[in-house]
Amino acid sequence: MLAQAARRAGPGLLRRPSWLAPAPQRLNSGLPVNIGVLFVPQQEAWVVERMGKFHRILEPGLNFLIPLLDRIRYVQSLKEIVINVPEQSAVTLDNVTLQIDGVLYLRVMDPYKASYGVEDPEYAVTQLAQTTMRSELGKLSLDRVFRERESLNANIVDAINQASDCWGIRCLRYEIKDIHVPPRVKESMQMQVEAERRKRATVLESEGTRESAINVAEGQKQAQILASEAEKAEQINKAAGEANAMLVRAKAKAEAIQLLAAALAQQHGSAAASLSVAEQYVSAFSKLAKDSNTVLLPTNTGDVTHMVAQALGIYTTLTKTQAVKTRDELPLAHEDPQPLSTEMLKAEQAASS
Repeated sequence: MLAQAARRAGPGLLRRPSWLAPAPQRLNSGLPVNIGVLFVPQQEAWVVERMGKFHRILEPGLNFLIPLLDRIRYVQSLKEIVINVPEQSAVTLDNVTLQIDGVLYLRVMDPYKASYGVEDPEYAVTQLAQTTMRSELGKLSLDRVFRERESLNANIVDAINQASDCWGIRCLRYEIKDIHVPPRVKESMQMQVEAERRKRATVLESEGTRESAINVAEGQKQAQILASEAEKAEQINKAAGEANAMLVRAKAKAEAIQLLAAALAQQHGSAAASLSVAEQYVSAFSKLAKDSNTVLLPTNTGDVTHMVAQALGIYTTLTKTQAVKTRDELPLAHEDPQPLSTEMLKAEQAASS
């Protein structure tokens, strides 16, 4: 009966009960008068009733109606509508009370459902947005509310579209404008942020110290490796040089021995060798007192002839010993062994004398 009385009273006399929240002003509050010929603006839909029953929806442009019988009952705007959602309180999952407001963007998709599906579509969508926001915030903790604002907006849009489908309205976007946190919670959040920053600074400093120590140790390791490789190369080069020097000295000594042997094999070679040994003996004897304070002298140091004869005897004995060894090493032959040379006989006679 209330609905019939409101319908008979006309759209201008509709009143909202006092126990409901005040509804925002509707865009279709001003209705045009039917004069028979009407021009409908673009992006608007005029709902026409004939004798109190839905008749048709007027398209943009020129339209003709029957006066008195046809009546323009609703004017729906097909543009995107922006509605401010009033600030409201909501409790998060960790029992923190927040003050949140938002902005709702919607559009009328079906003028018939928007006119006859709900009494006040904008007010209904606003209330649905508020209740959905409180429901979604109750599922999140305070930290996740700030991190997941986009997902929170998307969840509110999905919930509104599911409920407003029968109203002919589609919610395009919902954006949270401001989130007001209690002062004590804000102070604790600030302290948490400062502690987190100090923690990050400490971690970064420790990582820098660790990287520095690693770099220093790696540098020392590389330096030791390079030094050992250099020392190894130096030892190899030194050993190679010493080996080459020993080979050169050995070759030189071998050539000297060959030359000396060739000289001794010549005529009067033994006599020349005896003279050379005697001279070296006398020279070494004369240097004994120069290199050390302790001198060992033979009993007859004044007899030079005896010293020379002694040196020649030593050389002859060595020569004879070498000749005997060589003869023993020779293989046995059918003929008699070769007699000693004249020089070797003379050396033996000198040694025996």
